[in-house]
Amino acid sequence: MLDNLRTDPGGIAAKLLDWYDAHARVLPWRAPPGANAPDPYRVWLSEIMLQQTQVTSVIPYFEKFTTRWPDFETFAAAEDGDVMSAWAGLGYYARARNLLACARVVASEHGGRLPGTEAELFKLPGIGAYTAAAIASIAFGQRAVVVDGNVERVVARLFAVDTPLPAARPELKRLTDAITPDAHAGDFAQAMMDLGSGICTPRSPKCLLCPLAQGCAARVQGDPETYPRRLPKKAKPQRFGTIFLLTKDGLVWLVRRPDRGLLGGMRAFPTGPWRDAPPGLDGAPVAAEWRPVEGEVAHVFTHFALQCALVRAEWSGQSLSEGEWWPVADIESAGLPTLFAKAGGSLKGNGG
Repeated sequence: MLDNLRTDPGGIAAKLLDWYDAHARVLPWRAPPGANAPDPYRVWLSEIMLQQTQVTSVIPYFEKFTTRWPDFETFAAAEDGDVMSAWAGLGYYARARNLLACARVVASEHGGRLPGTEAELFKLPGIGAYTAAAIASIAFGQRAVVVDGNVERVVARLFAVDTPLPAARPELKRLTDAITPDAHAGDFAQAMMDLGSGICTPRSPKCLLCPLAQGCAARVQGDPETYPRRLPKKAKPQRFGTIFLLTKDGLVWLVRRPDRGLLGGMRAFPTGPWRDAPPGLDGAPVAAEWRPVEGEVAHVFTHFALQCALVRAEWSGQSLSEGEWWPVADIESAGLPTLFAKAGGSLKGNGG
C-alpha cells in the first residue's frame, strides 16, 4: 500500500494506511482496505445517514433502507410518506427529503448512476462539500480532501492548531490536503474517520495505540484533549409548545407536518405554535374539553430546546382538517419523530 503515495510531512498517510489495513472497521457500506470501490449507492446513502449521527444508530436504518430500496431506481419510486416513516427516529429529517430528491434526480437525469466527480456530485440535492468529497473519494477513488468532525480533531491535534473552531476550518482543510495521498484516497479518508472515532477520541484519546502518536504535536505538548480549540458554547433558547392528543375508540388523530420546516413531511400529533412562553391551547385541532395529561415531553433541536405540555380530548364529531386516525395500540408503527413518539408513549401509559 506504500507505493505511489503523495508525499506528506512525516509519512502520515503511509503510517495511517498501514494501520487501516489491520484495523479497519467492518461496516455494511464499506469495501475492505485495498479492494475495489464499493457500490456508490450504498456509499451515498450511508454518508447522508451518518451526517450528525453515530454509526451504531445508522446501521439498522441502512440495512432496512437497502433491503427495501436496493438502488436509485427503486428509491426514486418510493412514496414520500414511506421514506419519512422509515426514517423516523434517525433525526434531522431534511436529510430524508433530500435523499428522495437526490435519488429522483439521479434516476431521471443520470440513468440511475451517481456522477463520479466531486463537482458534479456537489450539484445534487442534499450533497454538500464534505459529502461530495467523501463519495468521490470512497466510491470513485478520486483524490478529494475529506474533512468531517473526526478528521478535524485528528488534524487539529497532529499540528496543534490553536485557532478555535469554526474559524480554524480553512486551516484544517489545508493541512488535511497536505497529508491526503494521491492513491488510496478513499481508504485514507475512512482511516482518518476510524482513527478519530476509535483512537483519537474527544475524551481520553488512546495515544499509546495511535499510529501517528510519534509526530503528534498535541501529544508532545501533553494536552491532546484541549484540541480542537473551541469557543464557549452559547446556551440554546428554550421554547414551549402543546401537543394535542385527540382520541376516539382506541384511535388517535395524526396529521402530516408541512413539508418545509422542522420535522417536515412527518406524521405527528397536532401541535400549536412553539413560543418563548407556554402557548396554552393555541392551535388546537378542534374546540373540545382539553384536559392535561400528566408529564411533559422535551426534545433538543439544533438551535433550540423544546418543552411540550400534553393535553387530551375525546372527539365528538367535530370537523377535522386533513389527517388520519391511527390505533393507539400500534402507535410505534406510525413512524413518529422522537418528540411525538415520546408523546405517544405517554398516551399509551394513560389508558390508550
